[in-house]
Order: sequence, then structure tokens, then C-alpha cells
Amino acid sequence: MITSFDSAVIDANCEAMGIGVPVLMANAGKAIASVLKERFPDKRIAFVCGSGNNGGDGMSAAKTMDAERVTVYLLKPKGSIRSDLVRGVLSELMCQVKDFSEFDENEHDVIVDCALGTGASGDVRPPYDEFIRTANRFRGSVVSADIPSGLGTPTAIIPDITITLHDIKKGMDRENSGEIIVKDIGIPKEAYDNVGPGDMLRYPIPLDDSHKGSNGRLLIIGGGPYYGAPAMSALAAMRIGVDTVRLAVPENCSHLIASFSPVLMISTLSGNSIRTDHVDYLLELSKQCDAVLIGPGLGVYDATMKTVRQFVQECTVPVVVDADGLTALGQDFVSSGETILTPHGKEFERLCGGTRSSADSVKELAKKMDSVILLTGKTDVISDGDKLRYNNTGCSGMTSAGTGDVLSGIVAGLLSKGMTCFEAAALGAFVSGRAGEHAFEEKSYGMTAMDVIEDIPKVLKEYIR
Repeated sequence: MITSFDSAVIDANCEAMGIGVPVLMANAGKAIASVLKERFPDKRIAFVCGSGNNGGDGMSAAKTMDAERVTVYLLKPKGSIRSDLVRGVLSELMCQVKDFSEFDENEHDVIVDCALGTGASGDVRPPYDEFIRTANRFRGSVVSADIPSGLGTPTAIIPDITITLHDIKKGMDRENSGEIIVKDIGIPKEAYDNVGPGDMLRYPIPLDDSHKGSNGRLLIIGGGPYYGAPAMSALAAMRIGVDTVRLAVPENCSHLIASFSPVLMISTLSGNSIRTDHVDYLLELSKQCDAVLIGPGLGVYDATMKTVRQFVQECTVPVVVDADGLTALGQDFVSSGETILTPHGKEFERLCGGTRSSADSVKELAKKMDSVILLTGKTDVISDGDKLRYNNTGCSGMTSAGTGDVLSGIVAGLLSKGMTCFEAAALGAFVSGRAGEHAFEEKSYGMTAMDVIEDIPKVLKEYIR
């Protein structure tokens, strides 16, 4: 089962793979027509089409059927169809094409609902609301294409059959969708298993009236023996579009980290490493933020490990745990809230007690720890214990020190911007890898983690529409 938004992401990923909307629309039309020909031979069929791609699917189906027993009704004037593709399909129809105002239910045995597709939202407006009322009064059979128009609103078609494309859409059931028939339209497995350019549709674009803090407030807890790691995580988070990043770091490295950029806010902790007496203060800081990243540059002192475990279990906002923070968790860790773990292969094996990394083992550990796990590697594996996705962006130049800190900063930044743990981990892996590819194009094997950070905006500019 997928959401309407997932459908848009999958379509965009297909397009990036060279499988364009024209191919998917043609396949959708054939799939819809195949069911109609089987279930309603020799019946008089009315396709009622909106001006979007759902209407295009209906027109594509009508094009393959007997023109003598098919009529296409347009809910809006031809001039309101913006898509060149849909206009092209409409121009190829051999059957009658009429305005919906001419619809006479006595002339048809079947209505095919192609009015509103998966992108519809809000209240159903004219002329769609009138069509829905007409369809629900219709004495013949009603078939919805992909999803019943108005599903999830008070004004929705209740069809006898829904021919849904690729997968059942979230919210559909027998009561509101009738008999559900799932039809394959040629979407490759990689388009939904692999993270791709379509997933950039999930990026939280700031509203025009947003203000500082509306688009992510991130707390990073790190540093002590190392200061570069938390600084790079913070800069990566800023480059992914977070409004504010606050670093809680020991006093021995706070000035060094502050020197990386004047936009970073520093909260100094006493001593040379984080300790359990810092936990209450860190928890108070976390309440002022939307997400927390803990781990970069912490070191593995006993007191630090104890502090990490206590903080992660008591923190009430979403948390990303990376680097030395993963060592602190141990094999018996179970999340008490929204948590992402970002291990590389060796760290994963330590969390698993020596189990070699694989997709199945990632899924199993994610379920056991009630966390999202992003296992980094040549192919990144992301799981929430139920779903699995893969990311193939990146390059061999990303083995340089600090690239893992960049990744965790991106993921935590997206989490602070309001994405779910699973989506933030998946999109973060894609963006990090693609930024690395951009850096490699310019710097080859001389690239550094700082180059990856500077190329994050290139990925945003490349894919955000």
C-alpha cells in the first residue's frame, strides 16, 4: 500500500530512469481497458475525464476500445488541459467526445471515473462535485481509475470496482473502493525500492511567510577529543537548509568549532568530554530544538558512553545517533522515541554482535531496536524494520575522513525540518551521495568532506522544482 505522494515520487523516479509519463499513461490505458473489456463486453461505456493525468489515463483506455460503444465526457473545456501529453491523447480519439453537461445516464451502462487522481486534495469543487453526485446516483456500474474521485473527503465516488495502478493507495478499502483490482503498468522495482530524484519531492520547501526557526532547529552533541567531526556535521546541516544549528561541545574544543563559521551557535560544556552531569542541561537544550544529532567526535570514554545512553533514552525529540554514539548504545539498545542510527559496516557488526551486514539483517536489527537504520556502503540500505530502500548515489572518492559526519548532518538536518525518520534517512543518503558525485567531478580523488558540504546546494538546485 502506498500514499498518493508515493505515487508522484515513483512517477518521477521512473522518468529519471527513462520511463516517461507517456509510456506509463499508455500502459495505464491498456490496463484499464483490459478489465473493462473482460468485465463489460458489449456494454456502453462513458469515460468521464478530468483535465489531469487521471483523465489522460481514461482517454488512453478509451483510445484502445471500440469507438462505437465508448464516449469520452470532459469535465472541463479542452482549453483547460495544460498537459501536452493529455491534449495529444485527446486529439487521437476516434470515439465521441462531449462536454459532461451533455451526459445522459440512459445512454450508458458503465461510468468510468477518471476525474480526480492521486494528487487531488482539499474540498471537491465544481464541476467534479456534481459528477460525483451523478455517479453515485447512476443505476449502472461505476468503475474508478486508480483511485475513487474525492476519496477521503465527504464528497467521494463509491464505485463498484477500482482499477488501481501499480499498488493499492493508502485509504482504499472494499467499503469505499468496491472490488479493488491492481494492475501492473510497467513500473520497475528500482523506481520504488531505490531512492532517486523523485524523492526530492519530499524535501520540505520553506513557506513564503516562514521565519527563522520555522525550517529546522538542530542540536548537535559532540566533540571532546575531536572537533572537526561535529563542525562538519553542523555545516552539512546548514547546507541542507536548516535555519539554526546549536552545538553542545566540551570547552576544550568550543572555540575551535566556533571558528569554522560565524553562523554556528555554541553551548559550552565544562571539561574535555561530555559527562553524566551534563545530561540535564543537554535535555533542556534539546527541548528548544526539532531534532538532535549525537555522536560526532565524542570519543569512547566510559563516562561519555554512559552519558550518550542516558540522553538518547530520555530525549523527547527525534534523534540521530552516529559515530562514537553508536558504540555507546550497545547490542541491547531499544529506542524510546524517534531514532535513526547511521552505522558503517564495522559499526553495524558491533551493534549486531558480529552479524555480517545484509538487507535482511538491517531490517531485522531495525525492528529489534525500534529504530530506522541507515547502513552506509557502496549501496546504502535503509530500513524501519518493515520497509527497505536502497541508495546507489556516491563514489569511491567518498572514503576520505569526515564524509560520514557530513551524511549524519544532512540526515539530522532533514529530520529537524520535519521529515519522518525513514524519509530523512533515505533522502539524506541520496543527497550526500549525489553531492559527493558533484565533488568528484571537480576534484577527483583529491576531494574532501568539505567539498561534499559545499556541493550540497548543487543537489538542491538540481532537483527541487
